[in-house]
Amino acid sequence: MLLLSAVLFGGVFGMQWFGSKQMNEFLNAMPPAAVTVSSAKAEAMTWESRLQSVGSLVAVNGADLTAEVDGVVTNIYFDSGDKVKQGDLLLSMASASEQGDLKRLQAQAELTELNRKRSEQLYKGKSISKSEFDTAVAETNVALAAVQAQKGRLEQKSVKAPFDGQLGIRRVNVGQYLGVGVAIATLQKLDPIDVDFSIPERYLSILEPGLTVAVTVDAYGDETYEGQVLAIEPKVNPQTRNVDVRARLSNAEGKLKPGLFATVVVNLPNSNEVTVIPRSAVNYTSYGDSVFVVQKNPEALPPPDEPNPMMGPYTDLEVIQRFVTLGDARGDYIAVSKGLEVGDEVASSGLLKLRNKQPVIIDNSNALAPQLNPSPPQG
Repeated sequence: MLLLSAVLFGGVFGMQWFGSKQMNEFLNAMPPAAVTVSSAKAEAMTWESRLQSVGSLVAVNGADLTAEVDGVVTNIYFDSGDKVKQGDLLLSMASASEQGDLKRLQAQAELTELNRKRSEQLYKGKSISKSEFDTAVAETNVALAAVQAQKGRLEQKSVKAPFDGQLGIRRVNVGQYLGVGVAIATLQKLDPIDVDFSIPERYLSILEPGLTVAVTVDAYGDETYEGQVLAIEPKVNPQTRNVDVRARLSNAEGKLKPGLFATVVVNLPNSNEVTVIPRSAVNYTSYGDSVFVVQKNPEALPPPDEPNPMMGPYTDLEVIQRFVTLGDARGDYIAVSKGLEVGDEVASSGLLKLRNKQPVIIDNSNALAPQLNPSPPQG
C-alpha cells in the first residue's frame, strides 16, 4: 500500500512539475507583445542663437521719499498713486520758528550791507583804513551766508519730487510728527524700465551692448516686451562665475513694475543648424536622457500565413534605447547635439511601456503635430 501510494503521488507531482516546466519554456520562447506607439523623425532646423536667463525689473529712477529733518506735517499736496513732475511740492511741515529766524537774519544782513556801503564811502574819502573797510565787507558776507543757510534749513521743512514718476501709497497724515528717515511714499519712474539678469561667463565673448532682448513676466502671461542690452558689468562674479547684464525696456503703458520676476531671452546675431525632435520623445532619468529609436528587427520572423491571436498583431519593428545630449528647447521641440542624426525615427509617446529591444507598432493617426510656438486653447 505504501509503495503504491508513493508511486501514485510521485506520478502526480512529476506530471505537474513537467507541465510547469514545459509551460515556462513555451512562455520564455514567445516574443514579447508589441506595444503601439506614435513616432516622429529627427528634423534639421535653423534656429537663431539666443541666451535665456532670469532676472528682476528695476526702476531707472526709484526712491523711498523721506524728510531730512523732524517736524509736524501741516500740508500734504499729493494722493496715493499720483503722477508727479520733478520739483512738485509733496509735503510741508511746521516752520514758523525757522521763518522767524530767517527774517531776523535778513534784517541783520540788510544792516551789515548798509554799514558796508557807509564804510565804502568813508574808505574812498580816506576817513577809515583798508582793514576797517575789509571788516565791514566780511561782516556783510557772513550775514548773507547765514541767510542762505537758514533758507536751506527752511527748505528742509518741505519735500519735493526729485524726478518725474509715479507715487505709491501715502504713508503720512496731516498733524503727524514726522521723524528723519520715515518713509512718506515711494516714487518710481516706470518708463523706461530696466531688467537686471546674469549670464554665464562662457558667453561673455558674444555679449555686447545693443543686442535685442525679449522679456516676459508671469503677471502678463505670454506678452513679450522688447528692449536692448544697456550695459555689461566689467567684472565677473567670483562666487557664481556669472556676469551681470542690464537691459532697458519701453514701458509706455506702465504695466511693468520694479521687482517683478522676469524671463529674459537675449537674441544673438548668428544662427545655428540644429537637429530637433519632439520634447515628448525624451525619456528623462537621473542617470541620463535617452530616446527610443525605431528600427527594423533583424531577427524578426516572416509574417505568418494566418494570424495567431496569442501572438498579437505582427510587427518587424523594435526600439533601441539610445542616450543623447540635449540642447536648447523651443516650443514643442528640443535640440539634440549628440546621439541622433537627421532622419532617425524615435518613439514620441508611450515611453513608459518601452524597454530595449521592445517590438512596437507605429500608429500616428492620433499623434499631435509639434509646434515651435504652441498656443494651447484656454478652457
